[in-house]
Formats: sequence, C-alpha cells, structure tokens
Amino acid sequence: MKKPLSAIAHTRSGDKGDTSNIGVIAFRPEDYPIVLREVTAERVKNFFGDLVKGEVKRFELPNLGAINLLLHEALGGGGTVSLRVDAQGKTCGAALLGMEIEVD
Repeated sequence: MKKPLSAIAHTRSGDKGDTSNIGVIAFRPEDYPIVLREVTAERVKNFFGDLVKGEVKRFELPNLGAINLLLHEALGGGGTVSLRVDAQGKTCGAALLGMEIEVD
C-alpha cells in the first residue's frame, strides 16, 4: 500500500553552504527497515528533480532509527548568494515527507 513518508517518519533539515541536509527519523523501530528500503539516494534525487544539481548521499544511523541525506548543489549557491525563497533548505525535509512510499 502506498502512503506518504510522513505516515512513518518525521524530518529535520537545514544547510551547509549549497548542500541541504535532511534527517529522516522513523517513528517506530519497526518502520526503520521501510525507511531504509524506500528512501534511497536515487529516489530522493528523482523526487527533488532539477532542484538538486549534484549527487545525493545517504548515511544510515541504525542506533537512532534514522538516515541522514546530503543533497549537494541543492540551494542555488547557498544562503548568501541564492535567490531561492528557502536558501537554507529548511523546507526540504517537509517536502520530502510528501514522497510516496510502499508500506507493508
């Protein structure tokens, strides 16, 4: 069954220069394997489309039931030079929660 990521996880996001950083944290330990399976670097890059010019890297944090995503070249140059409304990437995590995933 397909559901938005928000059904099983929450996010926190920010930036460092032109890289958006998104933490995805499963609500329950039993949801963490779904996050690992569904929230891949490739799917995240496809989800954001042209907004992410560089690569997406994923880091697993099993002890926290979380993953950390780095979206390189995602903020139009970063806070001091970007003309984007969200130059610091604060809304990237909220946007990612709308990605549809397959839930068992």
